Amino acid sequence: MGDYDDDTAFLGQSGPYFWTTFFLLNVVFVSTGFNGLYIVFVGAAPKHHCLIPDVNLTEEWRDAIIPFTIVDGEEVQSQCSRYKIDVVRNLSAQGYIPGREVNLTTLEQEGCLDGWNYSKEIYQSTIVTEWDLVCDNQWKVPFASSSLFVGYLIGSLVSGQLSDRFGRKKVVFMSLGVQCLSVLLQSFSHSWRMFCIMYLWVGASQISLYISAFVLGTEVLSKTMRVLFTTLGAFLFYCIGYMTLPWIAYGIREWRTLVAVLSTTSLINFPLWWYSITLSITVKKIDSKTMLVGQELPLSKTYTMLDVLKSKNLRCITLMCLLLWMAINIGYFGLSLNTSNLSGNPFVNCFLSATTEVPAYIVSTWLLKTCPRRVLLSLFLIIGGGVLLLIQFIPDTLHNVALALEMTGKFGFTMAFSIVYIYTAEIYPTVLRNIGMGMCSSAARVGSITAPYVIFLGTYNKVLPYILMGSLTIASSVVNLFLPETLHKDLPETVEQMQKCRGNIAEEARKGCRRAL
Repeated sequence: MGDYDDDTAFLGQSGPYFWTTFFLLNVVFVSTGFNGLYIVFVGAAPKHHCLIPDVNLTEEWRDAIIPFTIVDGEEVQSQCSRYKIDVVRNLSAQGYIPGREVNLTTLEQEGCLDGWNYSKEIYQSTIVTEWDLVCDNQWKVPFASSSLFVGYLIGSLVSGQLSDRFGRKKVVFMSLGVQCLSVLLQSFSHSWRMFCIMYLWVGASQISLYISAFVLGTEVLSKTMRVLFTTLGAFLFYCIGYMTLPWIAYGIREWRTLVAVLSTTSLINFPLWWYSITLSITVKKIDSKTMLVGQELPLSKTYTMLDVLKSKNLRCITLMCLLLWMAINIGYFGLSLNTSNLSGNPFVNCFLSATTEVPAYIVSTWLLKTCPRRVLLSLFLIIGGGVLLLIQFIPDTLHNVALALEMTGKFGFTMAFSIVYIYTAEIYPTVLRNIGMGMCSSAARVGSITAPYVIFLGTYNKVLPYILMGSLTIASSVVNLFLPETLHKDLPETVEQMQKCRGNIAEEARKGCRRAL
């Protein structure tokens, strides 16, 4: 790889070859935008109530058989119970009128023994309506969502080793094939368990595709195109897929057909296989004595995760970084998954959520050139967490205000998401950067696995997810203040060159005041 830039110099820094390669590689990320969050629509729960069998009931009793309950201060029809059929049938046969001659609150209730009746106002079918994932089985929906992120965790752990051994290009197309096949098979799922198993494969193949294509782009593009690819290209093309997803779902309201159609989006990338032989890069094993940052650094020691825990400074920085990555991922994926639960049109809500990411990536790329990382990250964490805490105080009648606050929160989390990647890489020394980023990435996966369950808390109280995500984010913004600043600082190469965590900020402030006096 050291001679690659010299060998391709005759092509220019931004000639037709590099622009074509840039476009074809970025198209790969569009499919990850399609397939990452379709659970928002596939796992949506339409309005529902107990199915009433075809028994002899008067119209009044058929309308009154579903009891009312209080949810978030509002009286709504129960989704999980009905008045006992035998009792209601006897009262109806005797000519009693519900509400006037019979006090409904005294009647015995029972569960939805005959199933549920689902509204088809928005969705023709979802996995919720097909397998009755409501009431006692409600937990199966966030479990299905989490299976995608468990796949992310597995895929991120194995994809690097596979691409180093077999080559980036082969792993990219293997991941494309597995993603296409697993999404297609998921559309034929005969049970919730099969759906979850296939979703795990979707997650593993998708993150493997993303990582391998990202690394491949940094290796085959020119220096000029490489910067554009790593800062904006991959993220913006992901957003294109994410923004297109709700309109595909709007046109296809049946979940099996929707998933089957989305599986075909990976096929448009296969012509890339024949584009250029230069994409078949097999990374050579790096010798223990290698050149790092233009200097000869004999790496006589092999570093492991245990080395991260040996010094107090490393432990302190790593624990704070793990908390940051976990909190940001809980907030980012929590808000992404919550769009179907917001008031208004779920397709428009999802589109708006995706659209807010575009300016976030552009603005963060611009700000990172000149602004301190610690201040930027804390600022946008406070914005993201602060607006989530404010949502609980917005009256139910002001739906648009609550939606605007949620989108502002998504903007803040996306900004934090893009900043924390660069910030963390700049903090760790070269000898531990890969290990440190790997540990943070694992913490991020734990956060994303947790996110569906945080949103699930909204079934008990709609403000609970906002309070939890907002509080955790504000706490992480405070923790971030203890990390060292990296702007205009040389990247550390050894553990000894690492900056120290800031320790007691209050004490530092007092010392600064004494010096000023």
